[in-house]
Amino acid sequence: QVQLVQSGGGLVQPGGSLRLSCAASGITFSLYTMGWYRQAPGKQRELVATITSGGSTNVADSVKGRFTISRDNAKNTVYLQMNSLKPEDTAVYYCHARFSALDYWGQGTQVTVSS
Repeated sequence: QVQLVQSGGGLVQPGGSLRLSCAASGITFSLYTMGWYRQAPGKQRELVATITSGGSTNVADSVKGRFTISRDNAKNTVYLQMNSLKPEDTAVYYCHARFSALDYWGQGTQVTVSS
């Protein structure tokens, strides 16, 4: 059974930082491209960042320079370090795993940026 278990969301003030984690089980983690997506109320889900099995990263322009994606294959975990958070970063964040035709989603975690 494949599971992507997310942790680390919450409420933070503008300018603050959070780190999201996504622990995977039931997959050969090192083979998968891992990613983070987000969905704000009334908006479509959008890509935030991805990291390939080889460690190449892609980050959305809206978060470039503020968010960093990384992975630890020994722990089967992908991270999203979010710095300089803005109110417009408020959304439900989802972890995603993709390998060939296989893809899986985490349960989602709320990130709220507000004073």
